[in-house]
Amino acid sequence: MHKSVLLKEAIESLNIKNDGIYVDATLGYGGHSSKILEKLDKGLLICLDQDEEAISYSKKRLSEISNNFKIIKTNFERLKDVLDEINISKVDGILFDLGVSSPQIDNASRGFSFQKDSKLDMRMDQTNNLTAYDVVNNYDLLKLTDIFYKYGEEKKSKFIASFIVKKRPINTTIELVEVIKESVGLNYFNKFHPERKIFQAIRIEVNNELKVLEKVIPDAIELLNKGGRMAVISFHSLEDRIVKKAFKKYSDVDEIVKGMPNIPLEYQPKIKLINKKPICPSAKEIELNSRSKSAKLRVIERI
Repeated sequence: MHKSVLLKEAIESLNIKNDGIYVDATLGYGGHSSKILEKLDKGLLICLDQDEEAISYSKKRLSEISNNFKIIKTNFERLKDVLDEINISKVDGILFDLGVSSPQIDNASRGFSFQKDSKLDMRMDQTNNLTAYDVVNNYDLLKLTDIFYKYGEEKKSKFIASFIVKKRPINTTIELVEVIKESVGLNYFNKFHPERKIFQAIRIEVNNELKVLEKVIPDAIELLNKGGRMAVISFHSLEDRIVKKAFKKYSDVDEIVKGMPNIPLEYQPKIKLINKKPICPSAKEIELNSRSKSAKLRVIERI
């Protein structure tokens, strides 16, 4: 079953008030949500997710705690619109856990894992049209190279993309792993594990993950009440870089007016950093859950 990463740290960082309004923008299998809900007496928890399986499981799990929650099937990109639709303009806390849930990885049919044979899929939202199969078999050499380099940070991106184009059609995850192995040779494959990076890159492309993250952070900051907090757990350097950059931007005085004696309100910082450096899992958590190893938690407070 899915183990929520940095669970205690994330929940504590939100400073939950028992009558507050909170958003879990990445419900998953309800690990973080259930802990938030336990702390709410009169408050409300709004949960977003685009995965039907996760929603169905979590609905049952949360119902056993209380009824102070709403689950909405959507991508967190629509956070602001969704809250508008239910007449909520401000909230007291927002949590983002950007990892792929263990059940999604472990369910071979979803096509996220490079260790299990499955059709190439990788959609978080099963109703989306674009699949990993489409990316692998229909993108041209230039576009494939670009996403492998940009989203996978793989230095042999062009070699791998060329081989993929040559070997198409590629139907399954294991077929794709074999093509990657053939393109770079066994030594490089065993030493640097390019399949991890290529699968990550394809998943990010299929689910538009980084663009969505860049868009949602400013929206989420605007939605916070004064003193409200946002906690973001990221799992790779690309996500963490986006979060870190956005938090720095909104916690600094605008460059245009830096050094002025009286800084107008609209140019003053909107947030303060709660932790200057990201919070990482303890050695014990990594031992119990190896998938937590790369996780980083960053927290801000609205001022």
